[in-house]
Amino acid sequence: MPAKMYPILIFSLVTLSSGYFIKPPKEPRQAWGYVPVRSNASMFWWLYYADNPAQNFTSFPLILWLQGGPGASGCGYGNFEEIGPLDADLKPRRTTWLQAASVLFVDNPVGTGYSYVNDTLAYATDICTVTSDMMVLLKEFFASKTEFQKIPFYIFSESYGGKMAAAIALELYKAVEAGTIKCNFSGVALGDSWISPIDSVIAWGPYLYTTSLLDDKGLKEVTTAAKKILDAMNKKEFKLATLLWSKAEDIIENNTNGVNFYNILTQESETASRSLTSTLSETLPFIKLFQRHVQYQNKDKLSDLMNGPIRKKLKIIPDHVKWGGQSENVFMNMAGDFMKHVIDTVDELLEANVNVTVYNGQLDLIVPTMGQEAWIRKLKWPKLKKFSAQRWQPLYACPESTQTAAFHKSYDNLDFFWILKAGHMVPADQGDMALKMLRIVTHQRH
Repeated sequence: MPAKMYPILIFSLVTLSSGYFIKPPKEPRQAWGYVPVRSNASMFWWLYYADNPAQNFTSFPLILWLQGGPGASGCGYGNFEEIGPLDADLKPRRTTWLQAASVLFVDNPVGTGYSYVNDTLAYATDICTVTSDMMVLLKEFFASKTEFQKIPFYIFSESYGGKMAAAIALELYKAVEAGTIKCNFSGVALGDSWISPIDSVIAWGPYLYTTSLLDDKGLKEVTTAAKKILDAMNKKEFKLATLLWSKAEDIIENNTNGVNFYNILTQESETASRSLTSTLSETLPFIKLFQRHVQYQNKDKLSDLMNGPIRKKLKIIPDHVKWGGQSENVFMNMAGDFMKHVIDTVDELLEANVNVTVYNGQLDLIVPTMGQEAWIRKLKWPKLKKFSAQRWQPLYACPESTQTAAFHKSYDNLDFFWILKAGHMVPADQGDMALKMLRIVTHQRH
């Protein structure tokens, strides 16, 4: 069944709480639609064409952006809070990625954002289902939008989206090789990604301790909690490991006076779990995890925007679908998959000569850079020693800047970016550097 496409150039009038009407700036060329990926599940996508006055969109790559969670909406959060043309106030974003690429946002897994299921049994429960659904969407997309078949295509991701991106990238590579999907697949970028959960968890204690957010007693408690998770992982008790993961986060919150898991220098905690009492059932850890890692991205302001003006603009969202309304079910159904690693998938990508980029924010706790470095050391890639032997190079956000904004190391088809002064959401925290990184990864002059 072909995807429906709805091009639009100008945003409709928006009513503000003050009662005044404003007309936001002219938007770039767009298209959006649904793809039925299974008989009882439909996935929503939203495409923005590159918007550069000097060049046509065909001069720029196409980026697929995958949000985390699982259950967080790329069409909402990634678009309006990170890299899209407008922010959540519908004001132009100075560092939008549309300056250097066309961007395809997809709400995945099914049930995320505007995507939906008609049967509770249709939610994805593992990476395999997530990947197969995305292959259906990408096959339909490139068949419908033939102008993108020869343009370099990259997958960029964030958080749990990186775990999904690695698996999707491998399947896409195979599909392109087999000729079942026509596109110019050029690489995958894994941002603050949940590639190896246990390596992130083990790094929590040392990272917090070295940044003076844990004392000796706190370090011991967090380390003990991490060892319990590791033990469950070694026994392949993945759901138990997820429950223990939630409890470890409770221990961190208690010892750090509520550190923000997404940026340790941001004092106001964005978690909602503190309102929950400890007397509730043992299923609570899953609810807490959802609130910590998905629900906060569905902030009231963004939710009002997506379920109000944006819904009216798109015109195709079914009446029974509320943006983000199924996200808790998306998260809960993936609970058994949370703690599984995909290091071997990254190895396969490197062996297949797919370009792999890893980038991470210096201030990220949930996926600390120490943890990313740890799983990279576990790669079986034959060229890893040569990659490790490279000296990293400092990067500056712009030619005029004298302040180091990042470090970069590269060898053959593996790149690593250490993004300074950024938390989990790198483009939101360091927009200029994120845009420069995009240009480096996609081989544009910068």
